[in-house]
Amino acid sequence: MSKAFTKESDADDDEELAVPAIPAGTRNYMTPEGYACLRGEFMRLLDEERPKIVEIVSWAAKNGDRSENGDYLYGKKRLREIDRRLRFLTKRLDIAEVVDPSIHHGSEQIFFGATVTYVNSRDEERTITIKGIDESDSLAGEVSWIAPMARALLKARVGDEVQLLTPGGVEHIEVMAVAYPRPNIVQIDLKPTTTG
Repeated sequence: MSKAFTKESDADDDEELAVPAIPAGTRNYMTPEGYACLRGEFMRLLDEERPKIVEIVSWAAKNGDRSENGDYLYGKKRLREIDRRLRFLTKRLDIAEVVDPSIHHGSEQIFFGATVTYVNSRDEERTITIKGIDESDSLAGEVSWIAPMARALLKARVGDEVQLLTPGGVEHIEVMAVAYPRPNIVQIDLKPTTTG
């Protein structure tokens, strides 16, 4: 098939379309763990996976006819996917603002990184953790700080009742508990060492 009839666009399944946009004028808040995870993925793709695929494509290109060479075609496609993901990760990491939620340990007010237990108007108790856009996992009870639920809860305190606008109307939510991770305190042994 002629190249004129093949689609070579990177935009057809661009990952940036699948990830929520960061609201204009705001920062890309992330926990230290979320930042480390994205940075780790970036380094793994750049240092391990991409060189392996480049080697495969180079080997496959030497095998002759590229139009029916599965290793070459798959390798080129995978390289485009890796490069697209690397561009995305570079953009997100460049604008990341790492916020350590443990600085609020012991506080009863809700900020980024809080784990919040609340009761809704149907007396259902739920617990969520407010995280960054690129690190939140709804299956693990995490919500992005830009999600309507998180926006309604931010700045509230234990005992406060907040209103959440839902498609079904206004829902009243009462904050029952707020928790933050403990700060990592490095213990330094100040005892002098004796040399024998």
